[in-house]
Amino acid sequence: DVAMGVLGGRLKFKEKLSARLGDVLSYLYIASAMLKRYEDEQRPEDERVLLAWAFHESIWRIQGALDGVFRNFPVRPVAWLLRVLVFPLGRREVPPSDRLGRRVAALITAPCMGRERLVQGAFLDPTENNPVGCMHALLPEVVAAEPVDRKFLKALKSGQIRAHQYLQQLAEAEQLGAISAEEHAQLKRLRELTAEFINVDDFDTEALQAARPRSSTDPSLRSVA
Repeated sequence: DVAMGVLGGRLKFKEKLSARLGDVLSYLYIASAMLKRYEDEQRPEDERVLLAWAFHESIWRIQGALDGVFRNFPVRPVAWLLRVLVFPLGRREVPPSDRLGRRVAALITAPCMGRERLVQGAFLDPTENNPVGCMHALLPEVVAAEPVDRKFLKALKSGQIRAHQYLQQLAEAEQLGAISAEEHAQLKRLRELTAEFINVDDFDTEALQAARPRSSTDPSLRSVA
C-alpha cells in the first residue's frame, strides 16, 4: 500500500521492486495455505516437522524480499521509516536449521502416514517414463535393506575390501563373511534397480577418444608452406 501510495503508476516500471513485493504476497499465501491445511487435517503430529520447516522457510524468504524492497526503494526517507516499522529489532528470522532439515529428510524417506499425505495427488505410477514413481514403489525395499547396507558399509570402512567397483565390493564382502549370499543378492538387486532410475547418458571410452579433436601439433594438421 505504501509503495502504491508513494510511487503510484511508476511502481510497475520498477520491475525488480514489484517482483519482490510479489514474492512477499506469494509466500504469505503459501504460509497461510500450509497453516489451513494443517488445521483441516486435525493437526497431525507427524506433519508438525514438515510444517515447521516449510513455514520458517517462507517467513525467511518474506524477510529477504522485504529487505530487498527497503534497500532499493527510491524514496529513501520512506524506506528508512518502513524498515524501522517492519524490522524494529532487525532481521531476526533465520533459515530452517540443518537439524530440522535432517528430521524432515528422515520423515520423507521412510514409509509413513505423513509421507503418504505429502504425496497425495502426485503421479506415482511405477511406469517406465516415471522414475519418481518407480523410486516411490521401491522405497519399502530400500528401507528394509538398510540394516544389510550398514553391515556392508562397516566392512568397507574396515579396509578389508580392496575392490573399487560396487558389485565387486559386494562379492568381497560375501567372501569375507560380512554379508550372506542372500544379503549380497538383495543389495545387488537394489543397486541394479535404482541405477535404472538415476543413470545419466553413458558413452563408451573408445568412442569418446575417437571423437576427440586432434591436437594442433598433429603433423597431419600442419599447413604446407
